[in-house]
Amino acid sequence: MCPQAAPGRVRAAPRAPGPHNVCRLLARRAHGFYARDAGVAHRKNLGLLRKIMCQESTKFKNVWTTHSASPIAYERGRIYMDNYQCCISSIAQAPRILYQKSKCAKSEKIEDALLLECPLGEMLPSPSDYKASLIVLTVQNWLLRLSADSGEVLEKIYLAGSCCKSFRYLSWDTPQEVMVVKTVQNKLPAAARQAGIQQSVLFYLAVFQVLPLSFIGMLEINKKIFGNSVTDVAVSNGILIVMYSMGLVRLYNFKAILEQFMEQPFDLGQEFNWNGQVGVVGKYPFGLPCNIKITDTPPLLFEASSLENAFQIGGYPWHYIITPNKKKHKGVFHICSLKDNALAKNGIQDMKCCSLEPDWIYFHPDMSGRIIHVGPNLIKVLKLKEVKNHSDQMEIAEDFTIVANRENCVNNTVTVTASGRVVKKRFNLLDDDPEQETFKIVDYEDELDLLSTVAVTQIGADGRAHLDFHCNEHGILLKSIPLRESWDVTYSHEVYFDKDLVLHIEQKPNRRFSCYVYQMVCDTAKDD
Repeated sequence: MCPQAAPGRVRAAPRAPGPHNVCRLLARRAHGFYARDAGVAHRKNLGLLRKIMCQESTKFKNVWTTHSASPIAYERGRIYMDNYQCCISSIAQAPRILYQKSKCAKSEKIEDALLLECPLGEMLPSPSDYKASLIVLTVQNWLLRLSADSGEVLEKIYLAGSCCKSFRYLSWDTPQEVMVVKTVQNKLPAAARQAGIQQSVLFYLAVFQVLPLSFIGMLEINKKIFGNSVTDVAVSNGILIVMYSMGLVRLYNFKAILEQFMEQPFDLGQEFNWNGQVGVVGKYPFGLPCNIKITDTPPLLFEASSLENAFQIGGYPWHYIITPNKKKHKGVFHICSLKDNALAKNGIQDMKCCSLEPDWIYFHPDMSGRIIHVGPNLIKVLKLKEVKNHSDQMEIAEDFTIVANRENCVNNTVTVTASGRVVKKRFNLLDDDPEQETFKIVDYEDELDLLSTVAVTQIGADGRAHLDFHCNEHGILLKSIPLRESWDVTYSHEVYFDKDLVLHIEQKPNRRFSCYVYQMVCDTAKDD
């Protein structure tokens, strides 16, 4: 028996001895052993939502449909229309308008956008920083931070004069931390080329730290440093990726480039005198100084040659995926070790598809190190594992597969008519023939840990699609949702699965766009 506590004193309950192994500690935390952990309730709620959603009685109902002559975008429960001038919340029982701005002039057209969410556990300078915001890039080189709920302009940065730089693309170097703004490729007009004028700068990249928004630096990609055949450039996870016309991909340490070649750091709003110009950083008309001058070829981290510059890194230990740089190898994927370029055992993946659209492959976004290979009628989830008795060598093994439902599909090359005449077909159906169920989209819902697939069958002019939810660990089918609208395989489609919401965006010819919103409902006798 426990001794009684002294009057007026509160005796704390003895703490259970905690595990000292970090892996065990994290595993216990993931299973919810620590009730005071802020994430425990959230994980439990998501687990309940997943169970409710996968019940047979739960349905997804088409609650809203709209059409537009301009592109429709979706970001975290918000639908953007009219070039981001109209924002509609899809979280409510019926979508409702959050804000509607007047139609903007062509000079204020938004070229690209990124959703910015508040980082956890950080003190921020402004109360507005704790709410979601939208970073947008306009055609006149303005970078704006807008409130995601009201559209109010929170910050405004001028990048550069349109005469010398045309910024068009936004991307993440580190998601929600470091952002990159990129120009289109600089090309001289034909008249200037005929006059012998030389253009050595191919791209400009402006790099920002976000929340609070701060300027890191701007650099140029110069053909004198990187070569004449550069076709594109990107920054991702601290790596500068340079792509060439002959399929070559080269990787450089971006952090090392910043440290080695930055001439002078600048802060937004700072007055500066740069190359004879006096102005304020981020203000019109001066914009941002190009303060990172790469004067010599940076140390090369890695290079590979791949068809159409297709190159991916992932897995554990690190591996990369390429397609041999010849057209005859299209659809053939090599999985190799990043350490020594060694091809993994069973590392050549080839579905041998006979289809109009090629199969595709990528590292699983759940950070498990697995690989997803999608063909017209087959999805393979592959994993890396050590070769038995050879710990330094890895092999590719099949974790599970998902197969399209083609039970009723008969593709006989020889048929017999009613009169007994034998007819031989001169051709076979393609693997992605519209009349056969074909996988079109594969995605991953990280909060519910579900793998979602969209499969389509088109009979005549009417195409039917269904969205299926599979267990991400074993591939077991948990739920199938029929999409009510017709699906034309010749149109462009996007499907978003976001917890209890399914959203389908369709682009038809002549820039006609449609949006279909489905929400989870519990099927009752009254609804029936």
